[in-house]
Amino acid sequence: MRQDLNKILAKVSRSFYLTIRVLPQPVREPVGLAYLLARTSDTVADSAGASPEARLQALRQINEALRGHASMPDLTLLAAGVADASERVLLGQAGTLLELLNATEPGDREEIIWVLEEIVRGQSLDVTRFACAGSAGIASLATAAELEDYTYSVAGCVGAFWTRLCCRRLRDYAPGIDPGELETLGVSFGKGLQLVNILRDAPADLANGRCYFPAEEMGGHMPEALSATPTLARPLYDRWSAQAGGHLEDGLRYIQAVRPWRLRLACFLPWALGVRTLRLMEHTRPLESPQRVKVTRKEVRRLLLLGAWAAMDNGALRVAAALLKM
Repeated sequence: MRQDLNKILAKVSRSFYLTIRVLPQPVREPVGLAYLLARTSDTVADSAGASPEARLQALRQINEALRGHASMPDLTLLAAGVADASERVLLGQAGTLLELLNATEPGDREEIIWVLEEIVRGQSLDVTRFACAGSAGIASLATAAELEDYTYSVAGCVGAFWTRLCCRRLRDYAPGIDPGELETLGVSFGKGLQLVNILRDAPADLANGRCYFPAEEMGGHMPEALSATPTLARPLYDRWSAQAGGHLEDGLRYIQAVRPWRLRLACFLPWALGVRTLRLMEHTRPLESPQRVKVTRKEVRRLLLLGAWAAMDNGALRVAAALLKM
């Protein structure tokens, strides 16, 4: 990957950049490119200075550009509503990212386009659902099925993409398991990571007029009540924390099935961060604490060392998993 884009990657994602750095060369570029394109569309979807209509139009244009039906739109027009400087730079590189995609090996390109279209679908639904967020109170998802679909569209599909790419590109990626079963575990793995993010970021989302907890599970309360009386959210946290934990158990089974140590380490890092964040939230419920739940840089470095050991064999991995849950 071009050095300038590699630098942007390091700035826009502290944790995922570590994952990409340890990937084997055959999958490093397509995964990195897919991430930067997804982060670009995510920045568009979250651009606070643009209207929902403008964001949706830009997302549609990105999809058309990915399929070769149009050129990449000028996304710098949305930069005024983007607070992060590195994300503003990323918007200016959208045309270059499309050029890199078009120069990618056909099989990889089709996989990247597939996962990006699914991600953009989820992001577009998000923009539509929360179009009036803030000005008209707090909007929430209606059902658990909507939340499950959302976690699939922005993260579960990434597990499918990752699995298909690695099975095709790497010899003996996961020789002891059926590829379809492995892909199912990968989808669950991704959904678990996204649920952890939703639980952790609930205070900020509510402050911005968004509620990802399903209305059907709120016992008749309005979303605003979760901010005013945080203890009302405890049953929701318990229910979806258990769901996230189950998905992360599938993530552990996924890692156990993978053989190349670099891939085991690359999968271990986001899994371990998810497990540790979930564990922290057991003691510090996000809506009931003024501090954002976050794994420290010191612990991230510790997880890197633990992951290097856990990547060696499943015995070490089981011990590492037990340590993380303490």
